[in-house]
Amino acid sequence: MPNVSVYKTDGKEAGKIQLSDKVFGAEINKVVMHDAVVAHLANKRQGTQSALTRSEVRGGGIKPFRQKGTGRARQGTIRAPQMTHGGVVFAPKPRSYDKKLNKKVRALALCSALSQKVADKDMIVMEDLKMKAPKTKEMVAILKNLNAAKALIVTNGKDEDVVRAAGNIQGVKTTLAATLSVYDILRYDKFIITKDAVKAIEEVYA
Repeated sequence: MPNVSVYKTDGKEAGKIQLSDKVFGAEINKVVMHDAVVAHLANKRQGTQSALTRSEVRGGGIKPFRQKGTGRARQGTIRAPQMTHGGVVFAPKPRSYDKKLNKKVRALALCSALSQKVADKDMIVMEDLKMKAPKTKEMVAILKNLNAAKALIVTNGKDEDVVRAAGNIQGVKTTLAATLSVYDILRYDKFIITKDAVKAIEEVYA
């Protein structure tokens, strides 16, 4: 069972916490993590790109010029793909890029990503993230104390102070334990999480 340190906002150790083997000490499966990241990125695509085919372009009801005697290549319609403003041969149309993963695969991918952070010693458990004021400089000071520049900050419930303080810091993102994604976990160098959020995740996946 992984045993990691718990830190205060000043960067000092406040004790230890035992983590669940099933969630934070699981066997790391890179294949399912890759599948989860691909699915996440695919589901973010809007799929609204569209262009007109030759049958949808307006006009072109008559032959643009006579067949012979002009010195030009013969043409039957101005809507043809080779003509300026003509239709597109294989025009893109609105479509869905959604990629679905079943519940067990999603859970396995998340546990693998969390276990990877613990194994790499990139997970920082916080006693809490209470600040004197919801100011950017306060959060910058906390991150400096933790030696974390590019970090994902995870809280159990929405903390407006944390969101406001971290909102303008480049390379830092805040999220909730309930909406945690494999993509976000792997994207950031450091994984900062409160004790409450750790318990919430373990209750769901342990």
